[in-house]
Amino acid sequence: MKINDGLTQNELATIDKILKTNHEDSSQLVSILQELQNMLGYMPLMGQRLIAQRLRIPTSKVYGIVSFYNFFRLTPPGKHTISVCMGTACYVRGAQGIVNEIKMQYGIEPGETSIDRRFSLEILRCLGCCAIAPVLTVDGKVYGRVKQTEVQKLLEKYI
Repeated sequence: MKINDGLTQNELATIDKILKTNHEDSSQLVSILQELQNMLGYMPLMGQRLIAQRLRIPTSKVYGIVSFYNFFRLTPPGKHTISVCMGTACYVRGAQGIVNEIKMQYGIEPGETSIDRRFSLEILRCLGCCAIAPVLTVDGKVYGRVKQTEVQKLLEKYI
């Protein structure tokens, strides 16, 4: 198997450009990975392997960084990102029920993307909107005082 199997021509070109810009310098690994994340929206496994190969470092080092920092995504993002606040106020007022409803309706866990790539689900620790808890956002738009029974209707407008 070639290292670039599973990558599109666009992804390969993006990786090449980023590596050349950073002079294939392994001391720039985090910056290289951040640039790739910004360009592709996620960190494809084959991209991680290619970067490791080109920088002459173990793939485990690349994966270790990608899996440590929650900024990095291992799957392509959905068209819409749902973020549910799980800070204390939101949690106490029912945020877990909201997460459970999204999991049931769309078959995704936090950090995953639905099969149709319509939604990605993220958990946040605090949005600073405690007065209107529980809170979720869709593509940055804030929805407060959300009830578990309202989740499906609220998300229907994004389908």
